[in-house]
Amino acid sequence: MNWFKRSMVVGAVAAAMSFSACVPDGKGASARASGSLALTNDDALVYAVDSDNNELIVFNASSREVAQRIPVGRQPARVIIAGDDTAFVTNRGDRSVSVIRRGDGAESTRIAVGVEPTGMALTPDGKTLLVVSATALDQTEQGLLTAIDTGTLQKKWEITVGEEPRAVAVIAGNRAMVSLYKQGAMVEVDLGKGTVVNNVGQSIYDAANATRISGSASIPGGGGLSTFRPRAMADLIVTPQGDRVFAPVVWAREDAIARRPTTAGGYYAAGGPCNIGAVATAGIVTVDTSASPQPQVDDLTSCFSTGTNSDTKDFPASTLASNASGAQPIQGPTVGVLDPTGEWLMVLSRETRNLAFMPAWKRTGTNIDFNSTGTSIRSVENVEGHGADGLAVSKDFTRAYVYSQFDHQLEIFEGKGADQGARIEKIATVTVEDRSNLSPELKQGRKLFFDAKNTALSSAQTNVACSTCHLEGREDGHVWQFPDGPRQTPALAGRHLLSTAPYHWSGEFETLSQFNVHTITERMGGSGLSTNSAQQLDSFIDQLPLAENPLKTAMSTEAELRGKAAFEKAACGTCHTGELLTNNTNADVGTAKLNVTNPDNGLVTRNGFNVPSLLGVGRTAPYLHDGSQLTLAERVLSNVGDKHGTTSLLSSQEKDDLIVYLKSL
Repeated sequence: MNWFKRSMVVGAVAAAMSFSACVPDGKGASARASGSLALTNDDALVYAVDSDNNELIVFNASSREVAQRIPVGRQPARVIIAGDDTAFVTNRGDRSVSVIRRGDGAESTRIAVGVEPTGMALTPDGKTLLVVSATALDQTEQGLLTAIDTGTLQKKWEITVGEEPRAVAVIAGNRAMVSLYKQGAMVEVDLGKGTVVNNVGQSIYDAANATRISGSASIPGGGGLSTFRPRAMADLIVTPQGDRVFAPVVWAREDAIARRPTTAGGYYAAGGPCNIGAVATAGIVTVDTSASPQPQVDDLTSCFSTGTNSDTKDFPASTLASNASGAQPIQGPTVGVLDPTGEWLMVLSRETRNLAFMPAWKRTGTNIDFNSTGTSIRSVENVEGHGADGLAVSKDFTRAYVYSQFDHQLEIFEGKGADQGARIEKIATVTVEDRSNLSPELKQGRKLFFDAKNTALSSAQTNVACSTCHLEGREDGHVWQFPDGPRQTPALAGRHLLSTAPYHWSGEFETLSQFNVHTITERMGGSGLSTNSAQQLDSFIDQLPLAENPLKTAMSTEAELRGKAAFEKAACGTCHTGELLTNNTNADVGTAKLNVTNPDNGLVTRNGFNVPSLLGVGRTAPYLHDGSQLTLAERVLSNVGDKHGTTSLLSSQEKDDLIVYLKSL
């Protein structure tokens, strides 16, 4: 019997018998495809969205050839297949969903939704398509969940669900879970009423940091405790019964970084508890949803030794680490799937280009020893392509497919051998002709930006990519406690960085290349890029497009025009000037931290902070170098002493108009 079927499906049956009390009966379809890939119900066709070419690529699973290339909207992100094999594609650059009937050579229609739509899910009866969009059409702070009747293709209802949603999964009880990308949180929605009923965000954080929150100051054997916050929640994987949801995440550290960066490995290269190996570590959040959603997450601040309470836990370890000594790292978990039984979980990581296999309901089994490794992963398999963001498995769980955006290729894996010789093996790679007009320099720079395996960029101990913090080339909303003070990840996209020197919050680097050398060799522990590679990376960062702003229109509203006048009246334009809304100098806006545990260094207390561009500021919350202002309104209304513009000259109405103007930039 082949490796998948023998080791995974048969093992899953044993697991289900052992854990039958943990796996309630129910109905529903398992999530066997996610991201940019989907399979028709008979497994005959593989659908892949290609975001560079703006197409839905149809592969013949038997011949392993491209059967069709169907034009869709701009920047297609995800595809999902209905019971009648109708394909739905979210077009992130077009605020729409394309509808393609099986066998057709063109889309039949497009459905208008919110800004930057991504994740989708179908209700078990197939009658409703759920679509999440990053923002609503009239604001930047809230994203949308849209319910669409699959028969009429008309909207049934639409609600706001929180900041930057990315994925949606239908769970038991006519409910859904929606992931909030930067916050690392989930929102529970009542599908019958079309209302948000719960935010499972703080409870995830509390579970992951239970010992630290309880007031403990150290761990046995010495050393302080860190805290960890989940970020980059891009996908939700639901069990067939809809009683459990898995969310790949990145755990970002919140404790002060005591060590100075060196070329010996970068920040946190020495590692930490629970396989936390760097400033950011790949992980998985498990939430049980049978009643009120409850997170099943390891206390990352207490498992100072591996195996702690492992026998009582029926969920995957909350950090993703290879189980073999010296094995490849895991970083940038992007999408995941379950096998048809709902017992085995597969997670695809884009930055390290690999697949991790693990049980969904336990931490033991063949080739799994949590007590000695601290991981519940059984095996990790390499993926050749860059930008992998699509994963699918066949109904009989004998074949897996991965699509890699940057190389436009489909990789096909199959189980081989049995017993001790069992293995998974790549059997084919199908490459799609790239018809986009992206330059070779930009393509290579993009690969570098999302690469956590390249030792020129990151050490084997740190294993992070530029995209680990700058999610999607943007920002993660996280504040890092660096030795020079708290520093929020700045936004990159649309800021034209090559024209905004100097760099860093302190403005200490005169050129982008100087800053990149510091970041790559000292923070990330890489050996350093060649001149040509550095130019490619810089070019890609400089050309990153601004996140779409629904409030930025050709014609300004009256409130925006009044806000622009208030902007000038308060002298905001003194620093935030020109086309890029920055004068590229430092300014003291009264936000430096002095009498705190991790104070800002003397450079910024003397000179102030580097003036950031305000382009796209409405989608880059929180604000200031330390992320202390959660909204633009907080910043404008709490400007004590006029240190950040002379806002005391403004009336309440003018301040409101100023906020409106800032959101429109």
